[in-house]
Amino acid sequence: MRFLFRALRNRNYRLFFSGHGISLVGMWMTNVAIGWLVYRLTNSPFLLGLVAFSSQIPSLILTPVAGVFIDRWDRRKVILFTQFFAMVQALSLALLAFTGAIKVWHIIAIRLFQGFVNAVDIPARQSFIIDMLDDKNDLGNAIALNSSMFNGARMIGPSIAGILISLVGEWLCFLLDGLTYIAIIVALISMRIKPKANTLVNGRIWAGMKEGFDHAFGFLPIRALILMVALLSIFGFPYLVLMPIFARDILGGGPNTLGFLMAATGFGAVCGAVFLASRKTVVGLGKVLWISVMVFGTGLILFSISRSFIISMSLLLFTGFGMMIQMASANTLLQTIVDDDKRGRVMSFYAMAFMGMAPFGSLLAGTLASKIGAPLTNIIGGSLCIVGAVVFARNLPTLRKMVQPIYVRKGIMPLTTLEGD
Repeated sequence: MRFLFRALRNRNYRLFFSGHGISLVGMWMTNVAIGWLVYRLTNSPFLLGLVAFSSQIPSLILTPVAGVFIDRWDRRKVILFTQFFAMVQALSLALLAFTGAIKVWHIIAIRLFQGFVNAVDIPARQSFIIDMLDDKNDLGNAIALNSSMFNGARMIGPSIAGILISLVGEWLCFLLDGLTYIAIIVALISMRIKPKANTLVNGRIWAGMKEGFDHAFGFLPIRALILMVALLSIFGFPYLVLMPIFARDILGGGPNTLGFLMAATGFGAVCGAVFLASRKTVVGLGKVLWISVMVFGTGLILFSISRSFIISMSLLLFTGFGMMIQMASANTLLQTIVDDDKRGRVMSFYAMAFMGMAPFGSLLAGTLASKIGAPLTNIIGGSLCIVGAVVFARNLPTLRKMVQPIYVRKGIMPLTTLEGD
């Protein structure tokens, strides 16, 4: 337990943790409200997938370019701009929904705009974590706490959204989301960050992108981690897009049911984050990663078979647990082995795998669900995730040997361990 909150010793990270935590609650309220609003207006699983696709596809196009500039620019200022524009999109949704003028094409256009914002914001935030830490050894704990904050918000936000949608309407979720961005903007302005020397000012964008690509995909451990994240983004995570179908059509509930299902996923993810945050070292995370993918895939398959609300919620605890551990473990391992001057670019490829592949998964899931049903779609996705975990586990000894010299150089692992191997 004494390792659980050690990253909060850093003042800048404390500010970020509190401000961004408030903002994330609003973001999850909007995610749930949008899913419910689209399905209420259209009754179309395909359009659910299309809306998710529009919010995620910019990450595939823009993040590699964004990574180059993130390594060049002041990361805090970049995040300030992205949070401001995210606030604008939330308030725009609130105005349209409140006046009753909102149409599906409005939602698609606004979520496309938010997708471009996220394409810059996500790799910037991931790269910025280490800049907020006075003690760089707290990086793994900071990433785990970041994940616990993200998924704690997933537990709280959807529950609030379900109640507000039932009592008032979706517009209030959008409005509150817009207001919560004030917290993270104030936190960022209040930070004291030491300026970093910029060694990439005169480099060409294409050359910077190529250097980052070669570093990310030319080293097998980084490539394997990014591909694992991409696999889950395409075949696993789209189950969240289909959640309104399970809430209304399969379990016979309403927006409250949707909120509770999402909250169960969030609670499982928070438990996973606490488990990771309590770990003292990153050594052994590779094994934790593939086991977590197995847990996620199995939970997703069993959830898809369930027709009981209580059983479904219980299974989503395991699904959220496995999903969070896989994402946070991959993030931690990447940030541990990557060179600092290429961090923004490598994390942009991580964001591309996480967010850039997700639109294809969302569109594929929406299309399949409209033809074969949401349960069978999730069963196929969960099965493919399990196959990916088995492949990763078989290659883990090779990956471990390649990473060990980096751990020795950074003082994470003693030299005697390497010599013993």
